[in-house]
Amino acid sequence: MKKLLSIVLIISTVCFNSVKAQKNISIDTTKWEIKAKSYSFESFKGKEAINIKSGSFKLKNTKFLNGTIEFDIVLKGNRAFPGVYFRMIDDKNGEHWYLRPHQSGNPDANQAAAIINGVTPWQLYFGKKYSFKYDYKYNDWTHVKLVVNDDKAQVFLDYSDKPNLSWNLFTETKWGDLVINLANKDAIHIANITVDKKANDLVDFKTINRKPIPKLIEKWEVSNAFKEEILDDSNQLQSKLENAKWMGHIEVEEGMAANISRKIQINRKNANTVFAKIEIISDKDQQKLFHFGYSDRVVAILNGSSIYKGNNSFRTRDYRYLGTIGLFDAAYLNLKKGKNTLIMAVSESFGGWLITGKFDNYDGLKIKY
Repeated sequence: MKKLLSIVLIISTVCFNSVKAQKNISIDTTKWEIKAKSYSFESFKGKEAINIKSGSFKLKNTKFLNGTIEFDIVLKGNRAFPGVYFRMIDDKNGEHWYLRPHQSGNPDANQAAAIINGVTPWQLYFGKKYSFKYDYKYNDWTHVKLVVNDDKAQVFLDYSDKPNLSWNLFTETKWGDLVINLANKDAIHIANITVDKKANDLVDFKTINRKPIPKLIEKWEVSNAFKEEILDDSNQLQSKLENAKWMGHIEVEEGMAANISRKIQINRKNANTVFAKIEIISDKDQQKLFHFGYSDRVVAILNGSSIYKGNNSFRTRDYRYLGTIGLFDAAYLNLKKGKNTLIMAVSESFGGWLITGKFDNYDGLKIKY
């Protein structure tokens, strides 16, 4: 077994100029760029395979837009997220579908999502619309087939004639890189990788509708990003509020929440927090109950005064708590007559940079966008 520590391995024997028709792309090809901690080539359960640990395969010298991607993979029951990145315009933006083999038999046994400015917002793209229940085979071959056609995609497991999942893609239809990601803690076998850029026919394409939450705030104005620790210092927070640079509006998606990463690129170490702002015009002094949701953490600030602090992060409330977005929190807002500024300082670690909210009724209120 060769060992690689953050070294790019390019293995050669088979050359091709482009992947225009179906190609059974041998893993020992000049067209794959492989990053791994370790790997070995071996015959496993009747297939010639590579056994790779903490690795990924990037298709070299060609881009992917539409077509079919297939491969065989041996899953284990440990926590892992093997899958496919496609139409990656850079390392922070593209489409993503992956398996959760450790969730075999559960509704979230897999996930369709996107990576948007460095964030994969599965806490927004959750439920039957983007995942399906599946009982995986462990220590035997699972066949994966992913079909992409313009703004749509489907996945078929184990040679199913019908798609296990159909969904609308999340980003613009652009050519980008194709990466098969096997960044597992334990080594994993993969074989029979094929890419066919002409095979993009969809089968009985039907998506699952999600009922939107009524009366949501339609959009939020967001600031430039800053370090979360500033929220713990009242003087720094006040200065940041006074000098915030406003970057534009983000709109509600999925009838659920606004996705901050659509507008702002995250730096989890030094810039993982933004202000999300609305202005509320009240026709009198009054108290109104405001329901809201966020991911991952929030400090709510009304007319310059902090009124709420919360944490909705993955696994913060129990070991299976997902932190998916919803209207799970509420606060009574003491509104003055005239303009009121509500700012939600939202911090992100993992799973989605999100904000949402609504009033039970808007009597005597106007939201200024």
